[in-house]
Amino acid sequence: MSQRLQGKVVFVTGVARGQGRAIAVRAAREGADVIGVDVADHLPGVPYDSATLEDLKETRSLVEATGRRALIEQGDVRDLGFMTSLVDRGVEEFGRLDGIVANAGICIPNTWDATTPEEFRDTMDINVTGVWHTVMAGAKHLVDAGGGSIVMTSSYAGVKIQPFMVPYTASKHAVTGMARAFAAELGKHNIRVNSIHPGAVETPMGSGDMQQRIAQVEETNPPLGLMATAFLPDRRIDVDDIADLVLFLVSDDSKKITSEHISIDAGAHSY
Repeated sequence: MSQRLQGKVVFVTGVARGQGRAIAVRAAREGADVIGVDVADHLPGVPYDSATLEDLKETRSLVEATGRRALIEQGDVRDLGFMTSLVDRGVEEFGRLDGIVANAGICIPNTWDATTPEEFRDTMDINVTGVWHTVMAGAKHLVDAGGGSIVMTSSYAGVKIQPFMVPYTASKHAVTGMARAFAAELGKHNIRVNSIHPGAVETPMGSGDMQQRIAQVEETNPPLGLMATAFLPDRRIDVDDIADLVLFLVSDDSKKITSEHISIDAGAHSY
């Protein structure tokens, strides 16, 4: 069976579990070596369980079990120096970089008047500045390789809005615009840039007190809870669904697709 990423190298953030792990493992199964990063530590303010170092080690083991190489480390996307050093070391070890998947992000549900300055700052620093750092750490290597693909994980909230999540919605709209802006400037280097927009994905982000927090904030304005109604009878989205889409965008199957925002939410953005 042919491997669509044979001989390529992909950089993925937020790889410890969930979408990031699924993307990294799928890329490896399709022939790519993987550079990866995750903070793998407690994130203040988030109501769900944070990823751990054990999660990160498991992702590394899963990638290596495919027979591909992995440079996967604990780190923070808010640290541009670390991100640049990690990617530089990965390129030195693996020889090139072909794809970047800026996937790391956080989500803190709260009503507009209960949102704290810290929640807003942390959300924007990770979800927006962290995505910018991811691109800045790797784009020069895509230029050197003669082209490549960048995929940014935005959200349903980056197409429409996510009620009771002003910082998250602001951050994901910013990612949507950032993808288009990078697509414009990097196009001359044969680099494609697209954003994906998942709906409710079944990941550990729904763990801990997340569902309780969402239920609490929805009680403040119940009609807004209907906004994410899906068209399809099965609205559940699995991490493998996300990995399928990212693989398509990183591979040559999408070689003429750039500056697009692609929803994967069972139609919820159109309700």
